[in-house]
Amino acid sequence: MGDYKVSRSIVVDAPPATLFEILTDPRKHPVIDGSGSVQATVSGPERLSLGSRFGMRMRIGIPFFISNKVVEFETDRLIAWRHLGRHRWRYELDPVGDGATRVTETFDYSMAPGRLLLHVSPFPARNATGIEATLKRLKTLAETGDVPAA
Repeated sequence: MGDYKVSRSIVVDAPPATLFEILTDPRKHPVIDGSGSVQATVSGPERLSLGSRFGMRMRIGIPFFISNKVVEFETDRLIAWRHLGRHRWRYELDPVGDGATRVTETFDYSMAPGRLLLHVSPFPARNATGIEATLKRLKTLAETGDVPAA
């Protein structure tokens, strides 16, 4: 059946601290989102930390609001958050030399109540496409400081 995770990686010509700064700022999430589902930050701190809660305005067909909680946090290395459905978004940052970083984004739905249905739906493939686009947008923002084109 699989491990109920979708994961992709990219190498970014920026140090982990630069990437971590972007990922821990929830106001940047709509900027880097490649899926088109994250519409705006609604609530939360300017910088996320372990246990932080933040809300996002989303749209997947219809608009909705989702509340997230940071559940994993290691400065300049790892951040992950989940929402009520227990889906987890995780970013791992691994230095690869010359100031570059391998960023791995994982959508983990292994703890989601509907994981069996989700697993056979088109969502894992859509998530993979969204993750690939997000990683490209994150790379552009980290390397140039500019907001990536849609």
